[in-house]
Amino acid sequence: MRISRTTVIAMLAATGGLAATLQAGGTALTIYSTATPGAIPPELYRPTPGQSTAAGRWNRVPGYAMVRQDRTLEIERGVSTVSFQDVAALLDPTTVRFTSLSDPDGTRVLEQDYRFDLLSMDKMLERYIDRTIYFQGQEMTLMSVAGGGMLLQGRDGRIQFQEGYNGVVFPSLAEGLITRPTLIWTLASDRTGEQETRVTYQTSGITWWADYNLLFTPGADENSGTLDIGAWVSILNQSGGTYEDATLKLVAGDVHRAEPARPERMYDAAVAFRTRGQDEGFEQKAFFEYHLYTLGRPTTIPDRSTKQMELFETARGVPARKILLFDGLAGVRWFGNQPASDQNFGLNTDAKVAVYLKFENKEEHGMGIPLPSGRMRVNQTDEADGSEEFIGESVIDHTPRGEEVMIMLGNAFDVVGERRQVSFERGRNWITETIEVTLRNRKAEPVEVVVQERLYRWVNAEIQDISHRHEMLDARMFHVPVMLRPDEEEKVTYTVRYSW
Repeated sequence: MRISRTTVIAMLAATGGLAATLQAGGTALTIYSTATPGAIPPELYRPTPGQSTAAGRWNRVPGYAMVRQDRTLEIERGVSTVSFQDVAALLDPTTVRFTSLSDPDGTRVLEQDYRFDLLSMDKMLERYIDRTIYFQGQEMTLMSVAGGGMLLQGRDGRIQFQEGYNGVVFPSLAEGLITRPTLIWTLASDRTGEQETRVTYQTSGITWWADYNLLFTPGADENSGTLDIGAWVSILNQSGGTYEDATLKLVAGDVHRAEPARPERMYDAAVAFRTRGQDEGFEQKAFFEYHLYTLGRPTTIPDRSTKQMELFETARGVPARKILLFDGLAGVRWFGNQPASDQNFGLNTDAKVAVYLKFENKEEHGMGIPLPSGRMRVNQTDEADGSEEFIGESVIDHTPRGEEVMIMLGNAFDVVGERRQVSFERGRNWITETIEVTLRNRKAEPVEVVVQERLYRWVNAEIQDISHRHEMLDARMFHVPVMLRPDEEEKVTYTVRYSW
């Protein structure tokens, strides 16, 4: 099985120059993501008309990237100026770094500018107020611009209002306006000639996440089956830059940044896994305390685009178990520094029997792959017509190899659970409570239901009596597995004593 590695190294593309000619070089893009899988709103995929260059829209994309580009530059001896065009519009200028690989000691940066005042009709009009423009072939002075119109003064001194800007001609480009974001360096060099250089910077407006597509096939009994599991990486680029033939890397882990203050959450993974070949898919490796997914071939990430790539080949026939879980205390928590002594606390719940699919991320089951956090969508084939029908989805956290994966799909229709308090006694420093959980199976097949209970009233709790075999998950939570035949009803009762 081959895993696609997802590295997104993003870099500036294209070239330009004031006093130097820039020649083509290598581009690399490493993408860090803070996107919650499945939480990207549709409007970020399809920019609003007229806002394709709006920084406010870009800033809503939850992620960032490191861009690196190697270029051959013709640099003059002494002090000269070099410009890079077509960089990402949302680059952080404080992160820009220019290095001469050919002469690192003899070439240094004296000044660095980032020009982002891009050309537009509004900005041209603003700069031409009190200056001469041509309107419908006449020379006129632009007095003001407001509300989609202009006040113009003719050579005879008369002032007229003109709605709209059709017919306006400017004598020349206003000073300071540029057509594309541009980095400009003032360099000092000890020699004249070509040098291999490297430019790196960080940009926002770009993100990635993982999506998993699963097909569930029921097994011989109601609680078993198999899964076909495929995975894709989605990359959303609205950084204002296009990265052509780039080396692609994705970073998985929790990388802390000074701003924003919270850690940047990214998709995690663990240890290396098998690849189909570096020239095809993604390869994963450990890097510092994180993990890198590197694409084995160059790829182009256009601006204002979403790209999907296969993360790993579909694993087929992975053993899975359907889990029916009744948690009568779902959502009930007690965080106080005193016992929850109110007799009615936790009783007014409307719990249903939840449906999960569980599988083990192990090599012997066709997996054994570090799984980045992502959304798992599950379908099942309708045998009547062969169509695949959606049965549920949920988001998993990053999951190392060898661990279990639980996918919450929804609530059972034909299996019902109820929870009630049978008795309650309270003393000065103790509470004794008896709980009864009733399960009913209205299906035509036998099912297993797991009852999940929490000892929620206080930290010191002892189960004094229980009707079924149970497993303590920790000091305050336990599971009771119950097998139910068709149309069978079963009651689970237990008595717990809290003391303080």
